[in-house]
Amino acid sequence: MAYSVNSGNALRQFNELVGTRFQLYNSLFTALPFHKIEKTGVLLTLFLMHCEEGYQKQLSPRDIIDSFLEQYTTYTDSKDKLDMLFRFIQYAERQIVLFDAVEDAAFAQMHDTGQADLLQLALKQSRKAAADREQAIQALGDLEVRLVLTAHPTQFYPGAVLGIIHDLSEALAADDTSRVNDYLRQLGKTPFMKKQKPTPYDEAVNLMWFLENVFYPAAGNILNELQDAVPDLFARDKHPVIRLGFWPGGDRDGNRFVKAETTLRVARALKERLLRRYYADARVLRRRLTFSGIAEPVQDLERSLFHTLFTPGYAFPVTKESLLRDLYAIRDLLTTEHGGLFAGLVDDFIAKILVFGQFFATLDIRQDSSVHTAMIGGLHKDYSQLDEAGRVQFLAGLSTGTTAISFEDDVQQDIVDVIGVIRNIQEENGEEGCNRYIISHCTSASNVLEVYALFLLSGWEPQQLPVDIVPLFETVDDLQHAAAVMDMLYSNETYKAHLQRRHNKQTIMLGFSDGTKDGGYLMANWSIYKAKEALTAISRQYGIDVVFFDGRGGPPARGGGKTQKFYASMGSNIADKEIQLTIQGQTISTNFGNIDAAQFNMEQLVQAGIYNRVYGPAKPTLDEAEDQLLNALSEESFRAYTELKNDEHFLEYLSEVSPLRFYADTNIGSRPAKRNSGKLNMNDLRAIPFVGAWSQLKQNVSGYYGVGTALQQLGEQGKWPELRQLYKNSSFFKALLDNCEMATKKCYFPLTAHLARHPRFGNLWQKIYNEYLLTREQLLRLSDKEELMGDEPVSAQSVQMRERIVLPLVTIQQYGLMQLQEQDSLTEALQQVYEKMVTRCSFGIINAGRNSA
Repeated sequence: MAYSVNSGNALRQFNELVGTRFQLYNSLFTALPFHKIEKTGVLLTLFLMHCEEGYQKQLSPRDIIDSFLEQYTTYTDSKDKLDMLFRFIQYAERQIVLFDAVEDAAFAQMHDTGQADLLQLALKQSRKAAADREQAIQALGDLEVRLVLTAHPTQFYPGAVLGIIHDLSEALAADDTSRVNDYLRQLGKTPFMKKQKPTPYDEAVNLMWFLENVFYPAAGNILNELQDAVPDLFARDKHPVIRLGFWPGGDRDGNRFVKAETTLRVARALKERLLRRYYADARVLRRRLTFSGIAEPVQDLERSLFHTLFTPGYAFPVTKESLLRDLYAIRDLLTTEHGGLFAGLVDDFIAKILVFGQFFATLDIRQDSSVHTAMIGGLHKDYSQLDEAGRVQFLAGLSTGTTAISFEDDVQQDIVDVIGVIRNIQEENGEEGCNRYIISHCTSASNVLEVYALFLLSGWEPQQLPVDIVPLFETVDDLQHAAAVMDMLYSNETYKAHLQRRHNKQTIMLGFSDGTKDGGYLMANWSIYKAKEALTAISRQYGIDVVFFDGRGGPPARGGGKTQKFYASMGSNIADKEIQLTIQGQTISTNFGNIDAAQFNMEQLVQAGIYNRVYGPAKPTLDEAEDQLLNALSEESFRAYTELKNDEHFLEYLSEVSPLRFYADTNIGSRPAKRNSGKLNMNDLRAIPFVGAWSQLKQNVSGYYGVGTALQQLGEQGKWPELRQLYKNSSFFKALLDNCEMATKKCYFPLTAHLARHPRFGNLWQKIYNEYLLTREQLLRLSDKEELMGDEPVSAQSVQMRERIVLPLVTIQQYGLMQLQEQDSLTEALQQVYEKMVTRCSFGIINAGRNSA
């Protein structure tokens, strides 16, 4: 959980509202009977202290656990010892739930969520607020913040546990000890592991809970705030500032379980859930608007929603347009005839309809470029022999097909089917229900035109193709060539005509996760920045309104961290009309898990958009000298990271001493952990398991590696004064290193120090550890801090408390991995026990990383 307040008073408040209350309720929790062993909670406390003392003595996890069992238990049977460790896992992961709930309960008080004027907050540092306010109002005219919920598996809490966190936080906020006690007991009996993988539809339904219970009210509140601050801001049917997107059921990249019927089913479920919320709001209106001349149209509105929901084949279903027409008429009557009584309720309803329409969240379709290339090659045998220019010319010359196309390959046939389903969804939910097709691993202009061609070959007419084709550039190499790809597309007459029909607006997605895996932390972030700069320039050259869609994860290593700081730091060289980003896994439950948190964090992004539009356009994000300095840093960092990645034992190290190979067993997502089932390699390895493996090792390589080397190298070249100046003056560079600080802060090398003596992995571990020490030293020197995150004491305290809670889990997980490294001496049954141990520990370790976003 990221905190925006950092004063000494805030730290005292955090310790009182979170630290002290957690200790109090944790004492209550550890005293509860659990699995018929009442001493488990007490022993876990002793085990935590034993771990801390053991690592100070440089003991290995195996030594720590063996000595603890010998000192504090009388167990002689290995089964009893293992049972004790599993009970520790169960207790520790529930302690993390308790800490989550305590932080959630304190959110409103810690963040002062009562401030309502977003414009004033965005301009709070301005000395000419009146003039800036007018500019901010103009900026809001076309600003859009789009949050896209994805099903990427970075969250291990099942739905039942998320519900307990929600209820527990409410009970804690109310100081209702009796209810807290009941919920803790419920928590102790609720399983955390799923016996089966969720289906893509299951994932979609789970995330719809957040749409219904959090985003629906929170987004409406924000629009109401803006309308109150600037009454004339939103003309009728004007686009809203907030928009939601949705990937579960539409994202089929590497997930063979997503089918066209899944996509249609999810779209219909989204609409049904939304109409249920509208119906509930209409019933509230009916209870309040009982006046003569008003009650009748309100009753008609409620009746229409009821029949649309519950009467099959109803002749006059409600639409976004009909709802707005009726509510505007009711609003006018209230104003002219009843003094505006309860007009706020109608305004709130209108605001929600402006945001959610009749679709709730735009369902994006996504597939890998290789699938489309194979499909075109299957239809036209000579296609694969053409060079890039020949492919572009060939694709641009295709016309609308008149006969149905089909493929024997199920994945390819699904694309044909889903292209047809998009038409169905648009007819039922409106165009915004499903109007974006995202191409993963896009490397060329032909990759984009392949999708355009497939729509035409499936029967769509060019003049009636209401779909945006969104290239996704991910690897460092792809990011560096992105502008050239778009240049070829913008100059292509066929694609230019398509963009003109789409209002000359091009959305481009940039992926952080694979960039970090490919090039390391600094190079990935720098490559994305430079790609945005080049893409902005080429788009402006062709008169195209470019919008960037950022594929960000939770931790800084996947582009997460305090994202609003990055958006607020962009200057005139980066297009900034819209802010679009993915939110996933623990980022959803952490930053958007309740109405207060969701509203606050959405407001932060809106404020960043306003602030940047008012103060950013005057100059580029970086001047020429700063640009050259960051480029040099990135190159040095990339060299160091590439050397590490090319180590002969790199993948072997990840596979054996981290839980990487056990991700598929966690049953937290429907997607496979790898794109292919063959031998482990970096190309097929998904970024989430890659980053997660380093996180559970407490080494966080993908969040800092190479940064220390780069800073040292440039310092030795006499560039240290320039680096200090860059850190002081560039909010972009400071945000980059602030997130790096967090990743470094969460490292704990005593956990794996025993690997320094490992015959195969010793040198690799030492190399990683040395870079960690160097990065820590260089970050502190650059920032003039005594401790990492020293200027963010509240966030630092949250990290420290979570890392202490999770220490028993990472110790037990490493113990299990050490045992498995000697699997030749294990029975098959015992090997399965240790594998389960490693997997179970993953739940709590990953969930404890909530404050990485």
